Amino acid sequence: MTRGVHRHPRRWTAANCLTLFRLALAAPAMVLAALAGWRDVFLVMLAAAFLSDFIDGTVARWSGGTTPFGAWLDSWADGAAYCAIALGVALLWPRLVAQEWLAFGALVASFSLPAAVGWLRFRCLTAYHTWATKAAVATTAAALLTALFTGRGWPLRIAAGLALLAALEEILITLLLSRPRSNVGGLWRLRRGAR
Repeated sequence: MTRGVHRHPRRWTAANCLTLFRLALAAPAMVLAALAGWRDVFLVMLAAAFLSDFIDGTVARWSGGTTPFGAWLDSWADGAAYCAIALGVALLWPRLVAQEWLAFGALVASFSLPAAVGWLRFRCLTAYHTWATKAAVATTAAALLTALFTGRGWPLRIAAGLALLAALEEILITLLLSRPRSNVGGLWRLRRGAR
């Protein structure tokens, strides 16, 4: 059993239901809103997706521990939400994307490259949930909402830098592990555990 992961008798815990919301409702709703040109609906679903992402792990820890299934579901929900966000922002705010193309490109790369490396190495999505990734996602959420509401793109550049550092850490973790693990916490924790 992976350290920090407890066996839970039920798959559909409160935390996993929050994660499922992001996968089955928020991400598809963002895509539909983007295709229909509904910025307000997209923004509401974007905020709901970010909120569910921030609280599902906390709910899991408060309610008895995280599960391998929850970590796996969270990775799929994150992937779906990030794809929906990228599509929606590109369709609904094309001028902002054109102005901040480098930051947007770095953000897309920072979320897709670790997933691709993990898939190539382990044939599954990784679910490390590192502190650096959590900080990068929180910063990206704040920067993206700021940019979409105000048109100011400079916070996206800061978020992109943090996201790239978090991506590098996840790639290094993937290369160091011999088998996939969930809820690693960070490279420092992995190295400390190897001693």
